[in-house]
Amino acid sequence: QVQLVESGGGLVQAGGSLRLSCAASGRTFNTYTMGWFRQAPGKEREFVAGINWSDGNTYYTNSVKGRFTISRDNAKNTVYLQMNSLKPEDTAVYYCAAVTQRYIPTFSGAYNYWGQGTQVTVSS
Repeated sequence: QVQLVESGGGLVQAGGSLRLSCAASGRTFNTYTMGWFRQAPGKEREFVAGINWSDGNTYYTNSVKGRFTISRDNAKNTVYLQMNSLKPEDTAVYYCAAVTQRYIPTFSGAYNYWGQGTQVTVSS
């Protein structure tokens, strides 16, 4: 069993920054890929970014490329999402997810474990 706990959400003005954290516990993460998803009211959950735990390869959805950066700290079993140049359309609940795959799935159904989510609100 894997437990994921997100933190770092909040209210920020457009153009501002936030850093989300996802602390993982329960098992080793040498073969886990980690992903960040988000879900806005009335919309489907969408993939934001992912990182392969073993070699650090990353992948981003087009709308956040150049603004968001996913990273991980193996010693702390923590994955981060640095979000810069935030826009009102980035407003959503952000979820951390984990899957035992080497590649980075963009489909939410592929992930085995989920955190509870953290709210990010960007005001205009």
